[in-house]
Amino acid sequence: MTGQVRTVDGRVAGRRGQATRQKLLDCLSEMLSSSPYRDVKVIDVARKAGTSPATFYQYFPDVEGAVLEIAEEMAKEGATLTDLVAGRSWVGKSAWQAAEDLVEGFLSFWRKHDAILRVIDLGAAEGDKRFYKIRMKILNAVTNSLTDSIKELQSKGKVDKDVSAPAMAGSLVAMLAAVAGHQKGFQSWGVKQAELKPNLALLVHLGVTGKKPTK
Repeated sequence: MTGQVRTVDGRVAGRRGQATRQKLLDCLSEMLSSSPYRDVKVIDVARKAGTSPATFYQYFPDVEGAVLEIAEEMAKEGATLTDLVAGRSWVGKSAWQAAEDLVEGFLSFWRKHDAILRVIDLGAAEGDKRFYKIRMKILNAVTNSLTDSIKELQSKGKVDKDVSAPAMAGSLVAMLAAVAGHQKGFQSWGVKQAELKPNLALLVHLGVTGKKPTK
C-alpha cells in the first residue's frame, strides 16, 4: 500500500489505523472465499477482525467500497500479467513455450484471486462501471501485449495481413478469462487440469501464429 491512507472523513490514518484497515480488508477477502458476496455484512467483517462496525465505517463507506479497494490492489498485481507476453518470441519452439507460459500464468492468477475476480465479474455483468474498469485493466495487460506480438509477426510476413491483431488478441484473452473462471467446472466434464493446459495452449498458439506448434 503506497501513499497516505485516509479515513472516510479525510483524516490521515496512523500506523495503528492502517493496520486495522488492512485487517478489515484481509478478513473481508477471507470471507469472500467462503461466502456469497451479497451475504457479507459489515457487522460480520468487523466481528471477524475483532473490532466494531463503527470502526469499519471509519475506513469504508460500505462492504462494496472495501471490495473495490481489494479489487484495485489485485488489479495492480494483474498489470504484471503483461510480462507473460511482452518480449516473448512467437516463432518456432519458442512460440509453444510462450503459449504454455501464458496459459499457466493466467490460470494461476485466476486461482489465486478467484474470490475477488468472481465479485468483479458480477459487478461488471450488472453494469457497474467501477468493476468493469478494473476487469478491463487486468485483461488489457495481456491483450495489448498480445496485439503487439501478432502485429510483429505480421510485419515479418509470418501471420496473414487479413488477421485483425486486436480482434484476435482480444478473443484469446476473453477465452482465457472464461476458461480461468470455469476451471472447477471442467472437472464435471471429465477434463483434468493436466489436460486443460496443453489444449488451451494449443488454441493460443494457433490464434497467435496461425500454425500448429513445433514442440
